[in-house]
Amino acid sequence: MVWHRHSCLCFGKVQRLILRNYDPLAMAKITFTNDANAYRITLADPPLNILDIAMLEELRDAIAGVKPDKHALIIDAQGDKAFSAGASVQDHLGDRVAAMLERFHDCFRMLAKLDVVTVARVRGAALGGGCELALACDFVLASDRAKFGQPEINLGVFPPVAAYQLSRQTSPRKGLELLLTGDTIDAATAERLGLINAIFPTAEFDARANEWLQRLYKQSASSLRFAKRAFRLAQSADFDERLAAVERLYLDELMATSDANEGLLAFTEKRKPAWSGT
Repeated sequence: MVWHRHSCLCFGKVQRLILRNYDPLAMAKITFTNDANAYRITLADPPLNILDIAMLEELRDAIAGVKPDKHALIIDAQGDKAFSAGASVQDHLGDRVAAMLERFHDCFRMLAKLDVVTVARVRGAALGGGCELALACDFVLASDRAKFGQPEINLGVFPPVAAYQLSRQTSPRKGLELLLTGDTIDAATAERLGLINAIFPTAEFDARANEWLQRLYKQSASSLRFAKRAFRLAQSADFDERLAAVERLYLDELMATSDANEGLLAFTEKRKPAWSGT
């Protein structure tokens, strides 16, 4: 997770859940649609698409509406500036952090259990929780302007989901480097590290991404689902267990330290943190 300095100032246009053959629900921060091949969840609170508690609840509800009757679930975002700049700092303060983390991790647990193929389409910055959300998908398609990063360490905290992802999806040394430095990388670097699947020019992104997806859509949807399940079995999936352990470390130990609270407070006060090492 991470948080943009202006996260509390983002107000997206009110949207409604539009899902064919599905009872429409009013949703303010995402849209949910489907077609013959795929479900689509679109983060709809530009320009930063901050993952606050309200958006996470809508995201969770939308994922719950995905059925194993299509080829894929596509997750994308409105606007070119950011896929998502991460979770809200305000939701990490005081009593809100446990509720935020529960909803946030619910989304990842649900994504991990889906049999349909999941694809993130990333045009802009995917930072903190936004990066975690993209990397939680089976495939990541990026524009040449996309950026990826986990800057949480700069606030004195760490991203629980990314701690798991970066230990699995790239080499452990590079994953740990990204986790401990908070560096942001461009799409070319992310592709070289094996974190994303393809890069397309921004001007051609939609057409090229749709062309890439045809490689999946031409296959049997049911066979894709069985092949994905086989792949997960071969990986000896233990995401729930490991995430639960990391979550306990985050809530019970990290958030009890002075520096974690100082980092978050300094961010909201727009000043440099004064680390104590405790």
